[in-house]
Amino acid sequence: MAKHVVEAEVIDRSDRGANKRVRRHRTVIRQGGGNSVYSIGMIGAAIYYISTATGFWMGAFGLLKALVWPAFLVYHAMKNLGM
Repeated sequence: MAKHVVEAEVIDRSDRGANKRVRRHRTVIRQGGGNSVYSIGMIGAAIYYISTATGFWMGAFGLLKALVWPAFLVYHAMKNLGM
């Protein structure tokens, strides 16, 4: 997991004058590996759709379908589960 640390300085507006208080906030943002899983799935879906295409336009349509492959996955999973 990648961690991004964002630090921000907040000046308290209630202090008017030379000795303003500065509070430091530290926010840790964690990002999962979902983008890499989606990318690998998109490449695999594009290879599948292009290899099964019967013509140029079906291959082009396959590239568009490869962009939204998770929607097809969820649809068929729900359909098979009877939901």
